[in-house]
Amino acid sequence: MAFFRPILLAGTLAAASVAGSVHAQSFDSLELLSQENFETLSENLTAALHYRGVTPTEPLGIIGFDVGLGLTVTEIDDLVLDLASDGDFELSQIIVPRLNIHKGLPLGFDVGAFISAVPETDIVLLGAEVRKAIFEGSAVTPAIGVRVGATTLQGLDQLDLQTLLVDISISKGILFFTPYAGLGYIVSRSEASDEFGLEDETVTQSKAFIGLNINFGLNFTVEVDRTDDFNSFSAKAGIRF
Repeated sequence: MAFFRPILLAGTLAAASVAGSVHAQSFDSLELLSQENFETLSENLTAALHYRGVTPTEPLGIIGFDVGLGLTVTEIDDLVLDLASDGDFELSQIIVPRLNIHKGLPLGFDVGAFISAVPETDIVLLGAEVRKAIFEGSAVTPAIGVRVGATTLQGLDQLDLQTLLVDISISKGILFFTPYAGLGYIVSRSEASDEFGLEDETVTQSKAFIGLNINFGLNFTVEVDRTDDFNSFSAKAGIRF
């Protein structure tokens, strides 16, 4: 584990820096939202905050690890977030930095988790996944896998949000490069504090994504996805073996 300490330390320091260096905003004006506005807010947050592993499909194997620092940028409807924060949220994007860890298990299973502190908000985001390779792939055949991933929002007294992702993906390694693609489905549950008089919202969204993993000492992955009408770009750097 000593090999991973510099990366874990860097991730911890990065998350602390993000959390401490921004002027954190809370969604403390939810009473200004109509029920339709709250549904739109839930759709925006779900698209930005649902689980993203940013990894190819092929399993890591029993001794395999994937550890990295990642960042996702999602285009959002800034008007409804600005309204929910009483004019404090002025960005047209939600930026989610993450410390990701994945571990290979027997029988083609991988597990993963991440932690994030979201800039310009009080949000701390926790996520976890389980993935199973249906086909582990070979020198000539691709890997195909299914994944279940979940996130939970922490840090806001005014709002609770949980998301659940199910997806299927395919990848094929070519030398140092492993392109991958997949389709998924997301369900989320948003709950505002009782004081705001808003009913809970359940949001469902479809997702398509493509990515490229490059591994030659340093592991680097880029991924783009479209979740309903929302576009996101993700990048992650670290080690994978």
